[in-house]
Amino acid sequence: MEIRELAVPDSYVIDLVPHGDSRGSFTEWYRADVLSEAVGHPLGLAQANHSVSARGALRGIHFALVPPGQAKYVYCPAGRVLDVVVDIRVGSPTFGVHDSVVLDSDAPRAVYLAEGLGHAFVSLADGSSLTYLVSTGYDPTREFGIHPLDTELDLPWPADVEFELSARDQVAPTLAEAREKGLLPTWAESTARYAQLRGA
Repeated sequence: MEIRELAVPDSYVIDLVPHGDSRGSFTEWYRADVLSEAVGHPLGLAQANHSVSARGALRGIHFALVPPGQAKYVYCPAGRVLDVVVDIRVGSPTFGVHDSVVLDSDAPRAVYLAEGLGHAFVSLADGSSLTYLVSTGYDPTREFGIHPLDTELDLPWPADVEFELSARDQVAPTLAEAREKGLLPTWAESTARYAQLRGA
């Protein structure tokens, strides 16, 4: 298991090592000690989510207000998705920067993103499954979205996929509109939260 930081600070890709034989395969897809060493604190687990998506299902960009925010550890046990992390922390030196990782059950990887970052993905195959470990439970009063097809963000969605968005994501604001409305987490709030977690 190897972990490295993405272009968006406070997000990481974890390369996993599958083991297999004629019986099937085994993958150790989460190690608390490895992740904690990389990010400087343990991931407190409050909820586990699982989604199954048809090819073209585009979910996100989702985020939660900080504090406390919601860190995510994302793994694809079946199928294939393009997973995207966006820095939406107002005041961050990398505000608006994104990075992407293909999560594929045939070449397993995971993605970790800290509180204050935006998350989205598109399914590249029918029946793609995504499992999330998250640091806080779902709270609809503190969770928001940004339109995943915001042209200013220019996210690397594949050109050969016909997208399907939820009603919620279809009417989500652009990054600029969300910033203007004061919906976005700030760099100061986010870094204060990370320092709190590291000191706990």
